Amino acid sequence: MQTDSGYFREPTEKNILEEPAIKVAKHKLVMYSGENYVNAANVVLGDATDKPESQMTPLEKMSIVRVGVTKNALEQLKLKTDLDYDELAKILSVARATLINKKGEEKFNNTLSEKIVGLADIYSYGYDVFENEDNFNQWMFRSNKALNGQTPFDLIDNQFGREEVKDLIGRIDYGVYS
Repeated sequence: MQTDSGYFREPTEKNILEEPAIKVAKHKLVMYSGENYVNAANVVLGDATDKPESQMTPLEKMSIVRVGVTKNALEQLKLKTDLDYDELAKILSVARATLINKKGEEKFNNTLSEKIVGLADIYSYGYDVFENEDNFNQWMFRSNKALNGQTPFDLIDNQFGREEVKDLIGRIDYGVYS
């Protein structure tokens, strides 16, 4: 069956060179992006991209921000992260009504879109490292000694906190005691 992203079939040397392929590996949807296989299950902003945010280049992220993140993409993030509007409003530093009042394909401004993409990047990276969405979602709300006893969620309301949390996830990824 053909889709916009390619074909649902096992990749072979021949079709890897000719066209994108999608396969299932260890119960995860994996997509060939032309260079390597990416875990499509780690895409947080479903409507905005088909590539995990943590594997996007800064230019790809900038492109999404400049176009603007849609309310539909925010809803995908909300569902995947198990966050409610109050929690999203807190970490995005906006009024709850700002998030709720948009509809469907309406887009958020560039400043808010940048924060949403940054949040999606952290969650996408966390899902990849933890290999389980539920485990990572729970980890975000657990106090952490590496963060002076604070929870990762408490820190991601600004750029510096998001960088610290992403750095901590990276240390976990590389097996550095954290």
